[in-house]
Amino acid sequence: MNRQRAAGPLFVAPFMLLFLLLFLAPLGYAAYLSLFQERLIGGTAFVGLDNYTQALSDPQFLHGIGRVALFFVIQVPVMLLLALAFALALDSGLLRLARVVRLGIFVPYAVPSVVAALMWGYLYGPDFGPFAQLGRSLSLPVPDFLGDGWMLASLANIVTWEFVGYNMIILYAALRTVPEELYEAAAVDGAGAWRIAWSIKLPALRPALMLTLLFSVIGSFQLFNEPKLLMTIAPDVISSSYTANLYAYTLAFTGQQVNYAATVSFLLGLVIVIASYAVLLTANRRRTP
Repeated sequence: MNRQRAAGPLFVAPFMLLFLLLFLAPLGYAAYLSLFQERLIGGTAFVGLDNYTQALSDPQFLHGIGRVALFFVIQVPVMLLLALAFALALDSGLLRLARVVRLGIFVPYAVPSVVAALMWGYLYGPDFGPFAQLGRSLSLPVPDFLGDGWMLASLANIVTWEFVGYNMIILYAALRTVPEELYEAAAVDGAGAWRIAWSIKLPALRPALMLTLLFSVIGSFQLFNEPKLLMTIAPDVISSSYTANLYAYTLAFTGQQVNYAATVSFLLGLVIVIASYAVLLTANRRRTP
């Protein structure tokens, strides 16, 4: 009996050790750094919460947070609706070559984000990109996808292309857990495909949709790879503070402001926690009768 009781902690110990070394320890060190400031005279000095006060009034940080919040509002609903539509279509059993279609939708997720951003950057190109060339050959106006007015939508398109398949697989897996007896009983009662999807499948997908929404909150506010790579071909549009994550990276590795970068990163994490909690709270209130 004692051996059985000791087996649990032993199995959990490797995870807890890695969690401590790779997550909690760096997090604590970053919190420590955020309380200091590097000065020209006097070296590193303890400043308490001064860095946080500065960050909360920093227009570059605030604009970056606002930009990714707008990105979340625009991109995530489109992405999740597409993922939901694909998952329902695959689960309906009416698609031909369903396995091929499922693989084709999922493949973009297997493409590294760096490769995806470079590929779409080429497609968006105003000079040699295929969209621009096709528009010129047909004498049609082509939007400046890398311009200031279209950049956020262009980034949203890249992220949607990458992650629709990932979210579709989560939703499709959730649909496969629904007992077939429910569908059979609904069909006996005269329910059609649309009624079954609305009354059985969508309610069953609520936990999976919530999971994908939380992942999307975290991913949206941590947006980094795509704007970082497109910044090289559109430097006048994407600045070093285009997103909050990109701003923290620039502060740490370009400006050598490690302490302030740690502060910005902590505040970004706090924003993600608040946004995630708001999503959970809203969902729970809607489910509560």
